Amino acid sequence: MGGDDPETTADLLSAVRRGDADARERLFERCLPRLQQWAHGRLPAGARDIADTDDLVQVTLIRALARIDTFEARGEGAFLAYLRTILLNAVRDELRRRSNRPPHDPLYENLPSPLAAPLEELVGRDRLKRYDDAIEALPDAWREAIILRLEYGMSFREIADATGKPSEDAARMTVNRALERLAQELETP
Repeated sequence: MGGDDPETTADLLSAVRRGDADARERLFERCLPRLQQWAHGRLPAGARDIADTDDLVQVTLIRALARIDTFEARGEGAFLAYLRTILLNAVRDELRRRSNRPPHDPLYENLPSPLAAPLEELVGRDRLKRYDDAIEALPDAWREAIILRLEYGMSFREIADATGKPSEDAARMTVNRALERLAQELETP
């Protein structure tokens, strides 16, 4: 997440807990692009537009800020995994809210969505639910590694930095082991 930034997520979280508004802004600016990208990839095409995605990301950041004192920083990647969980819950809330609305005819219903969800297209909706359940069944460190690699598109170097692994190879091994376990979880009925 930080790249060349010497300020760690843990440093920013500590400053935010002390009431530093500038640290809160820097922390959220650091996470915002990845959250927006992930939110676009998770909303079904019929429920997705720019305003909705931005709203969900804002809700996520507000919820995270409200609970920042209870968050345990286990490493740089833990905060992104925490935000992902909050965002996933916000997406689910939005989908439930939309399902309670009467149906309407969109103006351009025959046009393909330019923001098709890559993960949704790759695995389909039912499998995506199984994937989410399988991810939740993994140990925290493996869940983080998979989320950072598959959902946030981080390099192995970035994953090593975010999770405190000593090298890219160590991060790659963690991701590979986590993927093997994820595959086993997905095979379990």
